[in-house]
Amino acid sequence: MEQIVAVQRNEAGGIINFETSSGRIISYRKAVMEANEGTLQFPPDSEGESDDQFEQYPSIF
Repeated sequence: MEQIVAVQRNEAGGIINFETSSGRIISYRKAVMEANEGTLQFPPDSEGESDDQFEQYPSIF
C-alpha cells in the first residue's frame, strides 16, 4: 500500500498536495479519496481532516 512521504503547502500553510511512496504527486482531495478507498495509507489516527498529522513530513519542493 502506498504511503505519504512528503507534503506541499500553500502560502497560508495548508496542505495542497502529497507525494506518495511511489513518487506520485496527488492533491489533498485525491489523497483523502484514496485513503477512504483503502489504496493510500494516511498516518495513524488521521482521517484527512487535520493538517497537524503531517507536521513531521518534509516538503515536496
